[in-house]
Amino acid sequence: MTTTRESAETVALQCLGWLIGNEELLPVFMGASGAGEDDLRRGADDPAFLGAVLDFLMMNDEWVIAFCASAGIPNEMPMRARAALPGGQQEHWT
Repeated sequence: MTTTRESAETVALQCLGWLIGNEELLPVFMGASGAGEDDLRRGADDPAFLGAVLDFLMMNDEWVIAFCASAGIPNEMPMRARAALPGGQQEHWT
């Protein structure tokens, strides 16, 4: 099943909203990414930033599970969405 860029951006925006609502995890994301509040607002329109949001989420299986449960989506959806955004294509070295 192929994920469109539009649906990938929707998943990433849901993830960004989930992060913003998470008082414990948001500071970790902001510290790791160097993003400020203005960056969060501007980043909502930037597919590369949205990809970084999903990259951060996928660093921890518990975060993925919690986000997916909250959004009502399958646990593999963030990975599919990430692949459809800039920089998310897997490299094949063969």
